[in-house]
Amino acid sequence: MKKVLVYILLCVVSISIAQNNALFDQGKAAYKSERYQDAINAWMKVLDNEQHSASLYFNLGNAHYKMNHVGLSVYYYEKALQLSPNDADIKTNLAFAQNARIDAIEPLPKTIFAKWNASVLQLFTFEGWALLSVILVSTFVLLFLGYYFSASERNKRMLFISSILSVIMGIAALTMAFKTYSDVTSNNPAIVLAEISEVKSGPSLGSDNAFTLHEGTKVQILDTEDDWLRIKLADGKEGWLPANDVKQL
Repeated sequence: MKKVLVYILLCVVSISIAQNNALFDQGKAAYKSERYQDAINAWMKVLDNEQHSASLYFNLGNAHYKMNHVGLSVYYYEKALQLSPNDADIKTNLAFAQNARIDAIEPLPKTIFAKWNASVLQLFTFEGWALLSVILVSTFVLLFLGYYFSASERNKRMLFISSILSVIMGIAALTMAFKTYSDVTSNNPAIVLAEISEVKSGPSLGSDNAFTLHEGTKVQILDTEDDWLRIKLADGKEGWLPANDVKQL
């Protein structure tokens, strides 16, 4: 009975994959024929089937860019970049889409230490830093045992120094793991899809206008209240806008 169920499950999965591949190819054919909306419709069906990939989001970004949908093109390029952060084509097309935005947000300047810290954090993911810390602490244990049981004074000195360096680097790697995890969990970006969005000083239509944003601008969501989101821009400005005006990444 179990074999039958496994066989049925494999058949269902195979059929689903074949359907998604057919839809993806259908979208590519429509895109080549400059039927961009038909391409989008086909690829959205793939997303509806819970199939996500950098190439799918990249192609959706291309189709929306061709249709001058600035907000959606930026959104899908950003989604593609999340899955394939080192893809040069995605970065290039995202830059083109960002250049089509009305808003020019200048990020706050970073100190040399902040830039160095960010570059170091990007060397590994949270899991990578955590694994490195485990390896370094394990190395410390082995080196310390070697120091404890070594009979040679010279070896004991070298093993002791090496063990101390290992535990220091292990603590540093663990700190980086927690920092990376904190950055990931607090990172809640979204893209403005509304053509024009009036950012308010408070979560209500009666609040004063703080500033105006346009489609394609990237924001960080800080808080939610009813149908309003408190957002922050790269230049440090904060305010509230309707939740329907943005799409979370």
